[in-house]
Amino acid sequence: MSSKSTINKEVFTPNDEKMLAAVQVKRRTKKKIPFLATGGQGDYMTFICLSVTNRKPSQLSITKVKQFEGSSAFTKRSMWTIDQLQQINGIDPNRDCPEFDLTFDNAFDQWAASSAGEKCTFVQILHHTCQRYTPNKKPEFVNCQAKLMGGNSILHTAADSVTSAVQKASQALNERGERLGRAEDKTADMMNSSEQFAVTAHKLAMKHKC
Repeated sequence: MSSKSTINKEVFTPNDEKMLAAVQVKRRTKKKIPFLATGGQGDYMTFICLSVTNRKPSQLSITKVKQFEGSSAFTKRSMWTIDQLQQINGIDPNRDCPEFDLTFDNAFDQWAASSAGEKCTFVQILHHTCQRYTPNKKPEFVNCQAKLMGGNSILHTAADSVTSAVQKASQALNERGERLGRAEDKTADMMNSSEQFAVTAHKLAMKHKC
């Protein structure tokens, strides 16, 4: 089971939520740690997750989930409602890049995703989900590529791929049908020729008997 599937099962399903997207991240800038803070838990992996409640009315949340070194468990560390999310900064609107910023009412984080593709998928799903579930106050998306703001482009790409595959299969079947049709015509012609030859041979045989 993948890390994201495990996060959904362990963190969100018990709270009657469904995880819609997750991106593994690292901070681009070191967070200031209070002088008295001691006893750190070592290295860890961080995931930023988007989830929605199963109960109506649907509530969206952004959750920071961590997995500490040596542990198989995932721990919820911070959570914000979608209303608290003010801005998503994609950093560069002209190219794929792993960096992005999230600004909340009471927090600001600068992240780098594990890959540009993972970040792009997360931002696109987040944008589409906000359009669907937040009719009033929507967070601001800045410096994001236009292809990510289409909402359904991932779905459209998948649908286009399926349509293309169906069209290719249909074309192949049609071409096969045409080849089979030509083969059947040739077979019929050969059978007719054979029948005519047999009839002619029979007539000749009868003639010689006479």
